[in-house]
Amino acid sequence: MDKFNISAGTKARIDRLFAPAERAAVATLLSEQCSTNLPGTRGWPGEAIERIQFAALKVSGGSMSELVRAVQLANIDWRDVLVAAGFAHDTQAHKSWLE
Repeated sequence: MDKFNISAGTKARIDRLFAPAERAAVATLLSEQCSTNLPGTRGWPGEAIERIQFAALKVSGGSMSELVRAVQLANIDWRDVLVAAGFAHDTQAHKSWLE
């Protein structure tokens, strides 16, 4: 499977939430397990995937173990991660989170 290139916005949020030693692992986790391989997202534009990634990051609170849980949840039903992050009812809400 090809890696999904995470956006500059996602990278910036990773940098704000995670310690330098964890950032590469976080980016890899998101690009490999929380991207267009999520159920029902094949062919989606990057901005739509970014919304799910932001939600997983927000739910994680900067904890790698919580991020893994959020990514696992997204792989079952990514809508649950959007709800948990408060991004479910506004497709633009993720953009103003942690600017």
